[in-house]
Amino acid sequence: MERNRMMKKENTGMVTRGKLLGLVMLMFVILLSACSSDTKKVAEDTTVSPAAAAEDIPTLAELVPLAQKEGKLVSVGMPDSWANWKGTWDDLKSKYNIEHIDTDMSSAEELAKFETEKNSPPDIGDVGIAFGPAAEDKGLTLKYKTEFWDDVPAWAKDDDGDWMLGYTGTIAFLTNTSLVPNAPKSWEDIKNGTFKVSVGDVTKASQAQHAVLAAAIAFGGDESNLQPGIDFFAKLAEQGRIAKTDVTVPVIQKGEGEVILLWDFNALGYRDQIDPTKFVVHVPTDGSITSGYASVINKDSKNPNAAKLARAYIFSDEGQINLARGYARPIRTDVKLPEDVAAKMIDSAEYVKAQPIKDFAVWDNAIKELPQLWLEQVQTKIK
Repeated sequence: MERNRMMKKENTGMVTRGKLLGLVMLMFVILLSACSSDTKKVAEDTTVSPAAAAEDIPTLAELVPLAQKEGKLVSVGMPDSWANWKGTWDDLKSKYNIEHIDTDMSSAEELAKFETEKNSPPDIGDVGIAFGPAAEDKGLTLKYKTEFWDDVPAWAKDDDGDWMLGYTGTIAFLTNTSLVPNAPKSWEDIKNGTFKVSVGDVTKASQAQHAVLAAAIAFGGDESNLQPGIDFFAKLAEQGRIAKTDVTVPVIQKGEGEVILLWDFNALGYRDQIDPTKFVVHVPTDGSITSGYASVINKDSKNPNAAKLARAYIFSDEGQINLARGYARPIRTDVKLPEDVAAKMIDSAEYVKAQPIKDFAVWDNAIKELPQLWLEQVQTKIK
């Protein structure tokens, strides 16, 4: 009897546990079904590529309808003549019907515009690489990596898409051979010459600041020691050999520029735009600097999707080739350039002594000190 009661009790317990297990399984199936239904609904509502899904990074194609609702894009520091931005803006208009307007300005002015202009803020800018981290530190940027994130080298982007380098440039000499028949090929040639040199605004323009760094490298300095470059330009200033005029295409067209210090892509572009038979371009054989310009999107942008679309297009194959048509070297080395585009680039042999910045933190500090050094040691001597 006792044994029978114990067996009955065990059987009752087994039935109870069986019912509970069945109920739990039923609830699990219902919950799983609901989750599956919700997942399916999300998939139907938003189409996200597998590569971008992990971080919710919209692709170029996914941005198109969103950007078209905004219909316009306002940029700063991205004029038509610089690195063939015109090709990009034309494509955004013809392919996606995005209207565009740009105001040309220096990297420092771009960030100031981002920071102070709230009523009609610019959407996107193109700044010297040192200004990318500065924009991030000031909290001015909107993060967006693009679907081409993995194709951009680590040194050319921050960790989460606040800024990304679209192209590189190397400081070069653009010489008007009708004024200077023996075009300089080195900083030593400039030192020993009698012609005037156009530098640009070293107090705020990234291109001009890198020209000082390039000269410093040629004479034994680097980003931690700009003094050799400052001394070089101070000597030119004492000799009355630094041009007072700004470095612009109209100035060069007038014949007022003899030897102009520019990024290689600007020098090549100006040469072909003005007169390829009269101008020659050389990368200095005794030292130069290779750097780049970073895409920054304004966190206060009124057209954020159009800005993201622009960045996505800039880093696409077509966008990178557009930059190369403006003689800028694409950051994505996997993009194959058309033969006619590749043929217009400077021979790679001229870049042997060109080097990238070794320490961006040091260079960032140097840029902060450079304007005052220039004003005190060079500007005061310009005649």
